[in-house]
Amino acid sequence: MSIETDVARLLIADRTPNLLHELVLRAEARSPSAPALVGGGRTASYAELAALIRSAATGLRQRGLRRHDRVAVYLPKTLETVVAMFGAAAAGGSFVPVNPVLKGDQVGHILRDSGARFLVTSTARLEAIGPALADCTALTHVILTDGAGAGPNPPDLVCEAWTELLAATADYVPHRCIDGDMVAIFYTSGSTGLPKGVVLSHRNMVAGATSVASYLENRADDRLLSLLPLSFDAGFSQLTTGFHTGACVVLLDYLLAGDVVRQVRDQRITGITGVPPLWSQLADVTWPSGSTSTVRYFATTGGVMPRPVLDKLRAAFPAARPFLMYGLTEAFRSTYLPPEEVDRRPDSIGRAIPNAEILVLRPDGTPCEPGEPGELVHRGALVSLGYWNNPVATAERFKPVPGSLATGGQPEIAVWSGDTVVSDEEGFLFFRGRRDEMIKSSGYRVSPTEVEDCLMQSGLVTEIVAVGVPDERLGQAIVLVAVASTGSGDAGPLLDYAREKLPAYMVPRSVVWRTGLPRNPNGKFDRVRLKADLAEETGNGR
Repeated sequence: MSIETDVARLLIADRTPNLLHELVLRAEARSPSAPALVGGGRTASYAELAALIRSAATGLRQRGLRRHDRVAVYLPKTLETVVAMFGAAAAGGSFVPVNPVLKGDQVGHILRDSGARFLVTSTARLEAIGPALADCTALTHVILTDGAGAGPNPPDLVCEAWTELLAATADYVPHRCIDGDMVAIFYTSGSTGLPKGVVLSHRNMVAGATSVASYLENRADDRLLSLLPLSFDAGFSQLTTGFHTGACVVLLDYLLAGDVVRQVRDQRITGITGVPPLWSQLADVTWPSGSTSTVRYFATTGGVMPRPVLDKLRAAFPAARPFLMYGLTEAFRSTYLPPEEVDRRPDSIGRAIPNAEILVLRPDGTPCEPGEPGELVHRGALVSLGYWNNPVATAERFKPVPGSLATGGQPEIAVWSGDTVVSDEEGFLFFRGRRDEMIKSSGYRVSPTEVEDCLMQSGLVTEIVAVGVPDERLGQAIVLVAVASTGSGDAGPLLDYAREKLPAYMVPRSVVWRTGLPRNPNGKFDRVRLKADLAEETGNGR
């Protein structure tokens, strides 16, 4: 190694990172041989991971990637997935993580909406979504992690093998970027229509990693279990917090609860973050003696943790500290409840994370008093750049902080969450409800309109409404209220169609047939009445 390389490494090691990929480069400079990622039977050190990221970045630049070009990544949780995303960031582009459980229509929407020029995927996945690529006019390059040419490649696209991308021999020279530049688009469902892309900057990502790692007290000897999808902001956070502190992240595509038990034991996991439905499953499995002895914390996000589940987890992880968190993709993470407060306030979502302020405001923008319901508003470095290519939705959710609460002479934009909360006298927050009709199932935000639009295409129904009903394991289960196109209706074919066209978390649990659906004075389906009717009929109204 040259003297110049040694000096560069020392400079990186001592400098606070500003850009996302610098989290890995700084960890490499500090401890190049330390394990960074475990997955698929492989372990990559920080030196190996950084080298792969530089190679991927150089390969993308050589193929014409321009500043802020979008690189979609449609893969399960693998080393290549992480390298593709961080490589896109290091090249000066922006990555678009696509949930691997999504199918053709959903993937096609994300590729079209984001205007992705590059797609990193596998041969089998490319073949499965091939018809959906016809309208993806911005797409020019497909990189196949298992090699190109194994099947028919879409016309007008350059298809190459992953190994070719990494074979670049030129020096790594990125585009000039600053921390305010876009680095990623995370797609999240809204209450109406197809998923919206939330635009995140380098600053958002690095500030989020710094904040979360500080209160979780992450450290270099941690081994974090990556359970959640990397297309989910809380799932990607396992990477950023791990890399921020030089820890090791263990990748696991969750299948069965037993898989988690084995990974926790065999990989000597110290930290786990999940969503309540996942924790409900893990709370009911048998944890062999000693299998959880290394776990020092577990955290939850994406919904309220049921008290019985929390009690079981605390018994299963006796040495672990529980962190109850709340966040939204538009601001990454907003609040957490310190472990020492869990016994006193088990239903609270806590207080603001470091480097963020959480306001509870009335519709006129004035602060609520303790005990008074209001809208949760998040201000600070984690507020994202808005919704991709959607100025109307951006204007609705991203609005100026009221003048009396902001600082400085220029308007400051905050995220208005749409969630209703109340604060107690000590500033601890309690979630009360959502303003929209989003269905929260298995930790995912599901747009009822997206489910309805898909199933209307089956030809089996003439009217349909998707409703979320309380479910102990899922948070909410999706129930369809529908009018059959012929006869009295048969749920079997409709649900089979849903399984074919939708990812598993969007497939309804059941169908309730009606001869007609109620409408409100505006002529829209009366979702509130339908939900109340279902609650009354099933006795599940809570």
